[in-house]
Parts: sequence; C-alpha cells; structure tokens
Amino acid sequence: MATLLLIDSSVSPEGVSASRSVTATFRKTWEEQHPEGTVIHHDLAADPLPHLDGVAASAAFSDPASHTPEQQAAFAVRVKLAEELEQADAVVIAAPMYNFTIPSTLKAWLDQVIIMGRTAGEAPSAKGTPVTVVASRGGSYAPGTPREGMEYVQNYLEAVLGGAMGLDVEFIVPELTMAPVNPAMADLVPLYETSRDKAHEDAAAKAKALVARLAA
Repeated sequence: MATLLLIDSSVSPEGVSASRSVTATFRKTWEEQHPEGTVIHHDLAADPLPHLDGVAASAAFSDPASHTPEQQAAFAVRVKLAEELEQADAVVIAAPMYNFTIPSTLKAWLDQVIIMGRTAGEAPSAKGTPVTVVASRGGSYAPGTPREGMEYVQNYLEAVLGGAMGLDVEFIVPELTMAPVNPAMADLVPLYETSRDKAHEDAAAKAKALVARLAA
C-alpha cells in the first residue's frame, strides 16, 4: 500500500488557511484514488516539533554507543522522522510564506529530518521521492513582479529538498491570498480567485498522477 506523508504548517485552521485547503484537496484526491493507502499527517502548528538543539545535533555525529540518555531520546525523534520520509511514496508540504520565508515550525521539521549521511549528503536515503510543495503567499513574488527578489520560500526549499536531500520537488503556488481581506488589494481579487482555483486543480491532478505512477 502506498504511503503519503503530509506536512501542514499554517497557523490558521482549515477553512481559513489557503495552504491547508490545497493540501486537503491533494489528500482527498489521493485517498479517493488509493483508498487502501496510508496517510501520515503532521500538523506542525497543532503539534510542533522541538527545534534542533545541541543535544540532537551532536547525536548525529557521534557513535550511538556513546550517546547519553538525552542524546538517545533526542536522536530517536530525528530517526522516526527520517524513517517516515524514507517510507513515503509521496510527500506534500504546506509552506505558507511568513515574513518572506517558511514558518519556523516547518524549519524545525527540516532541521530534525535532515541527517547528514542519511537523508542528506552524497546518497540521500529518500532520493527521488516526489514532493509537492504548496507555497501559498499573501501577495505575488512571481518573476517580473516588484517583490520578485524577496521570494525566499521556493528558492530555499528547492535548495534544501531538491539539492541537499535529492527529492523530486514540484511547487503549487496559490498567491494573492490576502486580496479578499485587504481593501488595498480589492482589484486583485479576480487574480486571486484564478490562482486559488488553479492551485486546487493542480493539487488534484498531481495526486492522481502520482497514484497512477505508483500503480504502474
């Protein structure tokens, strides 16, 4: 049975969060196409992981036989997250833009799951696993826009997920999500609606395509 690893990180609840809405569409389509599959879901806002500290970091670079009880406990968290990634047939990550970058809770997951010599390095253990990132943002940072140079979500995640971890990364970008609630962006509501609808269509299409690929 195929396994989907779903990571949500928006501080807003479903029904309000643009990224959660799109990942929900992805999950719903995936489950409809693969009712016997497994979904591992981490809601990092509701159940945040500890940020990487010196204990957890040092454990990855020392002999397990020499680990202190604190190192053992901290490293066990990292190993569990690495195993989830390695066992997943596909990954979908919600990465809303907060202050030009990703939520700190998502950064905590990345710092914990990236283990040099295992999930990252010369031969990453989950290399080639398809990852769909829902990179929602309140404005637009697309090429040619005034804020193009402030886009630190896609650039960063492509470098980390694709470059360091060898994952097969694709992005869905619902943008202008603040248009319906910001009077100054009222003229952009139609563009927001188009972007929103395309994001849901892309999420459903990607989920179907991945299920079909796994079944082939």
